[in-house]
Amino acid sequence: MRPSGRNVDEMRPVSIETGITKHAEGSCLIKCGDTHVLCTATIDPGVPRFLKGSGLGWVTAEYGMLPRATNTRMRREAKNGQSGRTQEIQRLIGRSLRAGVDRVALGERQITVDCDVIQADGGTRCASITGGWVALRLAVNKLMKAGDVISDPLVDPVAAVSCGVYAGQNVLDLDYPEDSEAGVDGNFVLLGNGQMIEVQMSAEGSTYSRDQMNGLLDLAEKGVGELMAAQKAATA
Repeated sequence: MRPSGRNVDEMRPVSIETGITKHAEGSCLIKCGDTHVLCTATIDPGVPRFLKGSGLGWVTAEYGMLPRATNTRMRREAKNGQSGRTQEIQRLIGRSLRAGVDRVALGERQITVDCDVIQADGGTRCASITGGWVALRLAVNKLMKAGDVISDPLVDPVAAVSCGVYAGQNVLDLDYPEDSEAGVDGNFVLLGNGQMIEVQMSAEGSTYSRDQMNGLLDLAEKGVGELMAAQKAATA
């Protein structure tokens, strides 16, 4: 039995509310159970120096957790003093979102997606990617409405979900009590066409078989399909 009482292939309740902030070109609040992440997208007219003159756009991300996002207070991280975990997660978010972007169609502009965890209960990086795509979609919609881009640079939605082996069973969408006790933990980032962007799997106190890995991927595909339905509904 899972601590939450969910079935092994059952997601936490997911909601995505858009238009959360006044100034950002795209914004949403994504809730995956008790994990809540505020995602905003900002359009900048320029690109990083290494892309100037290339005709290519850029999508990047920043990630952070508010001090009381967890059960004990964390110190705020200055940008130049970010933990290795924070840096790894924001790089993951950025490259995941770029996988669904036609950077030629985007043109020489940068979109920065900020993901701020308000409340954490496992799966914050996956919620950030899923909500980050919604914020990105809304920002790109504004570019298209203004005629600043000719064709849609978002070629496919991007979403992510965690899966793992808990109490000897493959389970979908781990919350914190499961994540902290899981023998195997994985994060799966997929495109809408089913292609994989990134899979992060690690054994924590036990190993896993090829069959278990395939089973976790099957669960991830189911979960991502549900998340993309929520993305579609939020951006309709």
